[in-house]
Amino acid sequence: MTSPAASGASEAAGTRRPVRRFTSTDIALIAVFAALIAAFAMTPPIPVGNVGVPITLQTLVIGLTGLTLGPLRGFLATLLYLVLGLIGLPIFAGFSGGLGVLAGPTAGYLIAFPLFALLAGVVAGWAVKRMTGGKLWATLFIGGLIASFLTTHPLGILGISINAGIPLSAAFVADLPYWPGDVVKNIVAASLALLIHRAFPTILVRR
Repeated sequence: MTSPAASGASEAAGTRRPVRRFTSTDIALIAVFAALIAAFAMTPPIPVGNVGVPITLQTLVIGLTGLTLGPLRGFLATLLYLVLGLIGLPIFAGFSGGLGVLAGPTAGYLIAFPLFALLAGVVAGWAVKRMTGGKLWATLFIGGLIASFLTTHPLGILGISINAGIPLSAAFVADLPYWPGDVVKNIVAASLALLIHRAFPTILVRR
């Protein structure tokens, strides 16, 4: 005869949500988006200012990664790209790679990339379940832009200040030229993410 305590424990275990493991589809999407970030990093960088941080299309694809894959897979795809670059693959802007980039002015931006994708993914995971059309696009755009300004710019400014040896105020001024491009890139990322979610409505669902 089963005791009430054992029965209760059994029922509690039965109501527990199963742990969601990564499927082959999840792994493939993470790898594909990491490769996509690397590919867009190969586009010719646009030199800006005198601190050595060029404008690239990386942040566009990182925003798209988070808005498409959601927080966890978006974070892991961007982290995979970052790790591969840090171990020496020349997949950062200007075909650079290796730990030496952490001593350069772009270090803060690179470290912020996975966090940007994570926050953008949180926005997408919430919005896609509740909105459609123009409201969804506006939420993806505004959420992605806020995610960028909470992660990429603060850490980028800090990295410039530390590695270039200039005050935070001067680093902040050096970061300002990237703001208009960031707005444009988030507009494009939100538009592409909306098209992807329309074409593949379950892409955010981990099975």
